[in-house]
Amino acid sequence: MSHEFLWYIPNTVEPGHRGDDAVDGYGTLDHSVDLAVTAEKHGWSGALIGTGWGRPDTFTVATALAVRTTTFRPLAAIRPGYWQPAHFASAAATLDRLSGGRLLINIVSGQDNLAAYGDVEGDQAQRYARTREFIQIARRLWTEENVTYEGEHFRVTGSTVTPRPYNNGPRLYFGGASPAAERVSATDADVQLFWGEPLDGIAERIDRLRGLSTDLGRELPPLEFGLRITTLVRDTSDEAWHDAEEKVAELARYHETHGDPLRRRAVGQQRLLDLAERGDVLDSCLYTAPGRYGGGGAGTTWLVGSADEVAAALRKYADLGITHFVLSDTPYKHETARVGDALIPRLTS
Repeated sequence: MSHEFLWYIPNTVEPGHRGDDAVDGYGTLDHSVDLAVTAEKHGWSGALIGTGWGRPDTFTVATALAVRTTTFRPLAAIRPGYWQPAHFASAAATLDRLSGGRLLINIVSGQDNLAAYGDVEGDQAQRYARTREFIQIARRLWTEENVTYEGEHFRVTGSTVTPRPYNNGPRLYFGGASPAAERVSATDADVQLFWGEPLDGIAERIDRLRGLSTDLGRELPPLEFGLRITTLVRDTSDEAWHDAEEKVAELARYHETHGDPLRRRAVGQQRLLDLAERGDVLDSCLYTAPGRYGGGGAGTTWLVGSADEVAAALRKYADLGITHFVLSDTPYKHETARVGDALIPRLTS
């Protein structure tokens, strides 16, 4: 099974995301295209584009980047509720067709400012039941005609999507660590994305998800697994750790002034924050200290070291069954080139 290496493109209105230094032209099409083309030139197959109310519309950005690149694959994050499933299925099929099958989708069920766009949120079980219906309707619309689906949360009647996407539709990435989220991944996702947990935690979750896939009667091809993590790579280990500790010191100063931005914590986020209790460095080079000072999501834990050290750490994840890697560090443009040139040849040779 081949491995896929994706980067990350910040999709925010204000500059400075995770300490990025880009200011001039930030948020313009040319700026985002420059990041996508840089990723294309330095070995990345594409990049994750985040979603959330108050950001530029992710699907519009993904479409623009697909037009201005050749091989770049946008991994567009989308939310059930922001989209109706038939509307999403049509938009995704169209972009997939126009881009020659390059579209990837990351379905997000986590918290957002739902009221701002007229959505409502039930409890966790309802949220993931809705996500399952959303995925099932989209998949049927990509492969069937005159689809009728009557669910608890969504419904369509006599619905047909044109044009048809390639390969029965874009690949669907999905995250979440709660039991409800894992049941959706086990039956309906193509790729389960993990945050940067230690190897033992990832191994345990892969084993559980494979077991769930069997127990729940998964009908799709086997579930694949991905890792979304920050990678701080330098020429030497000493240089990497010096820079990592300086970045964490900056986070600590910001945290002291602004407080904890992670007051509402999903199960997966809390798992990452709890890792710091086991030590600042786990496995060979998994740095947990950023989570103490407001690092969230992929910024909660970092792989820190020389290119050889970080590549060796990523190979250990690959040995567990990880085949999709979504990496990042800031400043984004500089690190797109540095990390791509340093890691991808080591991981593909």
